[in-house]
Amino acid sequence: MDSVVQGRALMGEKGAGLAAERFGVVDMPELEYTDEVARETAHLYERVAHHIPEIEWPVHAPYVHAINKLKKERNAVILAHNYMTPEIFHCVADVAGDSLQLAMEANKVDADIIVQCGVHFMAETSKLLSPEKTVLIPDMRAGCSLAESITGADIRLLREAHPGVPVVTYVNTSADVKAESDICCTSSNAVRVVESFESDTVFLIPDEYLAQNVAKQTSKKILTWKGHCEVHERFTADELLAYKEADPAIQIVAHPECPPEVVEVSDFSGSTSGMIDFAVGQKAGSKVLLVTECSMASNIEKEAKGVEFIKPCNLCPHMKRITLPKILDSLVYMRQEVDVDPVVAEKARQAVERMVNLKTN
Repeated sequence: MDSVVQGRALMGEKGAGLAAERFGVVDMPELEYTDEVARETAHLYERVAHHIPEIEWPVHAPYVHAINKLKKERNAVILAHNYMTPEIFHCVADVAGDSLQLAMEANKVDADIIVQCGVHFMAETSKLLSPEKTVLIPDMRAGCSLAESITGADIRLLREAHPGVPVVTYVNTSADVKAESDICCTSSNAVRVVESFESDTVFLIPDEYLAQNVAKQTSKKILTWKGHCEVHERFTADELLAYKEADPAIQIVAHPECPPEVVEVSDFSGSTSGMIDFAVGQKAGSKVLLVTECSMASNIEKEAKGVEFIKPCNLCPHMKRITLPKILDSLVYMRQEVDVDPVVAEKARQAVERMVNLKTN
């Protein structure tokens, strides 16, 4: 059964399902901007005041207040990807980071429930690494163009056509795809994972641009798949060179999911965490253009003190499906639960663990 369909199958007609049976449903909190709500969320507004006008905070604050109260009562942890909007990232998240980092950190947290503020494959990965926890995603439709570009059946066909060639799969994939892979990789360790095989030829899938960028750093022959991130594939070298021409002081920092010609004209290319480290390490007054989903710049501005971010604003429509009202709805009604078939989960977990063990050895 397809993983998204399986997730939907866990819900009834009104969205109630097994998680609601296990944990119960509570009444929807009152969502008024009272003096109490204003007082108890004031310190949180300070984190996002640069991005959310004061006149708009009364819209967000009741949700922030209700979510933070209910997650404690539910013994729930909220995981927020770097591409979440600031009111989610700074005001309700317990753990923030990239997809694998979130799943690994969630495994360490003493919580019964994970609310995944990201996309579906991230929720699956959290379930793989924390099978004993209940994993919820506020909107089951939050998918990913890259993850949806390939299936487990596709990999089985690739193996038939190229027997003996190792398959390295990017973590931005479904559990079904991970289960058919030899090992997973991230954008930061892809070169190391590829070079861990004795074979002269290796599949690195599904992101074609990540594979092409990795191919320039290894002597291995890299076989690719035509999968792309719809955010990163839209950037062009001409666009970035125009920024440079307008202001040569701008430092361009690109994610390796971008086309190779974009990476070539960048000052630095790295994973999400690598991009953040680069930006945070710049001196006050520096100008940095993050070639990625534009919410990330907003979320790290306070950490990168004095750095001016230039924002070519490419938004991920799937990430933006996750909102404060949907997070609250998920906690109140215990929906939408993400699960993975145990057989698939075991094989997929092994692919992730091989990567983690490679990283630490």
